[in-house]
Amino acid sequence: MDIDLEIFSPVQQIKNKLFAERGISVFIKRDDLIHPIISGNKWRKLKYVLLKAQAENKTHLVTFGGAYSNHLLATAAAAAKFGFRATGIVRGEPVDNDTLFLCKLHGMELLFTDRDSYRDKTTLFEKYFGNNADAFFIDEGGASAEGARGCSKLINELGETYNHIFCACGTGTTAAGIINGIHEHKLATQFNAIPVFKNGEFMKAEIDRFLTAPASYQLHTDYHFGGYGKTTPELIEFIKQFVPATGILIEPVYTGKMLYALFDLAQKNYFKPGDKILAIHSGGIWGLLGMKEKF
Repeated sequence: MDIDLEIFSPVQQIKNKLFAERGISVFIKRDDLIHPIISGNKWRKLKYVLLKAQAENKTHLVTFGGAYSNHLLATAAAAAKFGFRATGIVRGEPVDNDTLFLCKLHGMELLFTDRDSYRDKTTLFEKYFGNNADAFFIDEGGASAEGARGCSKLINELGETYNHIFCACGTGTTAAGIINGIHEHKLATQFNAIPVFKNGEFMKAEIDRFLTAPASYQLHTDYHFGGYGKTTPELIEFIKQFVPATGILIEPVYTGKMLYALFDLAQKNYFKPGDKILAIHSGGIWGLLGMKEKF
């Protein structure tokens, strides 16, 4: 089967009084529109991973994630679409929720494991699938050189150049891929990574391991709002204002934090008048299912 999806990811301008006052133009690349479930950076990270699995005649995808993992759901949907079997190894005690319901509906088998065992994913894979010649290991979040390669193609789609590109940062794969794309096209664009984890300085090492050449980029570590999956009333209020003002749905784990950072930096005169800024909507909207009570 041909492993591909037609990329529909338009660039739209975000109009806001703050941006007009600062003399900057802000745009957003709607990777959330690529596919209803295999959306955003999830498809970009999975494409070349799936092609590698196909080339190795692997038919069973095995991957990892938390109970509300967008990556698990995207992998389940991709496996169903492209004819693979799929197993998700889930961090923590057995639970039922909307995300895992959708994973199972797409045919994914779920294995739950304690948090200590989850840390060593290679050992877990060997424990359950070491003797299965059909099984193919996919790291949590699709972190891989193949994932970075897929994300680098985003730059090919841009019809204009930008002074800055902003993206939320979880595994570092998407950031590395975009930075690689900037380098390949010899652009002067400044990449801005927004780690969604507390103490996100470690993200530099995660990004650097997938870079094809040394590169400079900016890491903004003050926008984690307490850590991964954590929020504050300030972040929730920002999202509740942004969505009805723009018609663009965002969530508080990734894109919400990234856009909050962009607005805050604009307020603090981080940009120069005349700058063009591109924000990457990396999808993950299904993550809202596990955070409804926050709103």
